[in-house]
Amino acid sequence: MESNFNLQEHISKGVERIVADTLKATLRDPRESAFMVKFAAAANRATKRRLELEQEGLHVPSFLIASITSACNLHCAGCYSRCNNATLDAEPVKQLSTEEWKAIFREAESLGVSFILLAGGEPLLRWDVIEAAGDMKNLLFPIFTNGTYMDDSTFALLDKCRNLIPVMSIEGGREITDARRGEGVYDRLIAAMDRLHGKNLLFGASITVTTENIHEVTSPQFMKKLVERGCKLVFFVEFVPVTEEARHLAPDDPEREYLLDAIQGLRETFPELMALAFPGNEKANGGCMAAGRGFFHINSHGGAEPCPFSPYSDVNVRKLGVRGALRSPLFMALREGGVLDNDHVGGCVLYEQRDKVEKLLAGEAV
Repeated sequence: MESNFNLQEHISKGVERIVADTLKATLRDPRESAFMVKFAAAANRATKRRLELEQEGLHVPSFLIASITSACNLHCAGCYSRCNNATLDAEPVKQLSTEEWKAIFREAESLGVSFILLAGGEPLLRWDVIEAAGDMKNLLFPIFTNGTYMDDSTFALLDKCRNLIPVMSIEGGREITDARRGEGVYDRLIAAMDRLHGKNLLFGASITVTTENIHEVTSPQFMKKLVERGCKLVFFVEFVPVTEEARHLAPDDPEREYLLDAIQGLRETFPELMALAFPGNEKANGGCMAAGRGFFHINSHGGAEPCPFSPYSDVNVRKLGVRGALRSPLFMALREGGVLDNDHVGGCVLYEQRDKVEKLLAGEAV
């Protein structure tokens, strides 16, 4: 990575852009705008805290991904979480408790984390953790949900706690969404979006981008339908091929460039929409942002992992907390060993180079 690349400055500017774009997206709702003004102040304090800790030798990312359960009611085709055995049909065991998640959220806030992305499994199955997150007003919690558990109590909590933002998974139109997620899922998603829009609640969509849907989901026609339904935030997540059979679905370099250009075009066409790419432009970011550079992942059992797509852990937050996780020997080796800026296929350099990650986990040189 280039020695003149200032990661903390880059992250701080990125946070400022996200907050500004979110504030712009909420201008028509006074309650949402009032919350975002307060959150902008909290995000500014968090940035100062991260800079202080950087001077002390601790690099803190602004994002944390928390998989709060291993349970899910769907069996989506090609699900990385099920392929990695992180999501199971069995009753969850030894999952982090409500109090343990609360402690993680509080420590993350004290260290300068601003965004905690709640995932699973299906995160809405852990209603206890969702309610606990709602009480942390200085943190923003995008909830990555399949959208099938949205009921009256969900909408009431979202209305009360504006720091909880549902981000619903959709693959494109009805045919392609139901083909991957199950019959009837698309109609349930659309019904949930319409109800959120009717209540003036901020929500987003998460789109797994494959070689099969890349042109549909980046088209102005598709995005117009989402925007008209009130969607203000879209995550474009590159498909990660966790099996050889699915490798053909992963976007290649020309398709990645097309995706980034298309997203920029959508931002210009729909200025009220915040469109984000994951992993985004890694060259501009100085490499992959995992392993604590820009984010890291805590699994449902407390294991600190570089990324949800790279389920390797040498530290558990139950024992060492968030600060200890950030000092993970594996994270340090990945950040300092050049693995994060290597070429790769699909959305995760660490999955593509999992043999090197496994060697580093074992304490071997790569």
